[in-house]
Amino acid sequence: MLEDFSVYNGENTELRKAQLRMLQILVSVSSICDKYTIPYWIDYGTLLGAVRHNGFIPWDDDLDISVLNKDYDKLSAILKLELPQHLVFQDWKNEKKLTVKAGKIRDTKSYYDDGLTKRGEMKYQGIFIDIFPVEYTASYKTKKFIDFFYGRAFRRLRGLNSSKSEYILACLIWPFALLMAFLFRLFSLAVCAKTLVNIHGGLNLPVYHSHNDVFPLKKISFEGREFYCPNDCDKFLKSIYGDYMKIPPKEKRQVHANSIEFLD
Repeated sequence: MLEDFSVYNGENTELRKAQLRMLQILVSVSSICDKYTIPYWIDYGTLLGAVRHNGFIPWDDDLDISVLNKDYDKLSAILKLELPQHLVFQDWKNEKKLTVKAGKIRDTKSYYDDGLTKRGEMKYQGIFIDIFPVEYTASYKTKKFIDFFYGRAFRRLRGLNSSKSEYILACLIWPFALLMAFLFRLFSLAVCAKTLVNIHGGLNLPVYHSHNDVFPLKKISFEGREFYCPNDCDKFLKSIYGDYMKIPPKEKRQVHANSIEFLD
């Protein structure tokens, strides 16, 4: 007998309302990306949900897309101009409390308690979707080694679990980490690298994909709409989750938010 997942996100539940609001954000972003010919693809749990559930994972309360790093700055500038009034673009460049190099598009008419920041610590703390910039690397192992220093220094400098001694050490490490990252990016560009990873300071996950796993992009149905996804979803998802079609036990079905409020 198939399990009834409506206990998580059945009609009119708070989680379902949040998911539908995230879907609205994705529709807006997808339209903008199409208008300006910026490639994007749904990623992580969002892609898993599309393949396994034809929409959100029933207990999931976030939404992820990725773009190439070379397109990220262009997209962030466009989003600031093109987003509807109730949405805002936020990333580590305009919000010091964010400790991961990724962007967020926030809904201004809600409050998402992530358990990491107190209410009022950031100007915008609503429901969001994540935008992860990814880049080509010549060696995943080398990139991971550099990120051991780069990512930790970046997060400590932004106050994540920073004691005074950790902050001082991060200040000393940071210039060398920046130089290593810069030189390795140049090398990766010179050798026409074909392995895709999160940018330095991005998600610290042991995940990488080949160019051919991602491109050319294709479309997949998600919540009754069509969005771009990697070319080889099966290989892509296996590299992240292994046996991704297996439903996890109930104790591992965790939401990210402590609570979600709707302010309109």
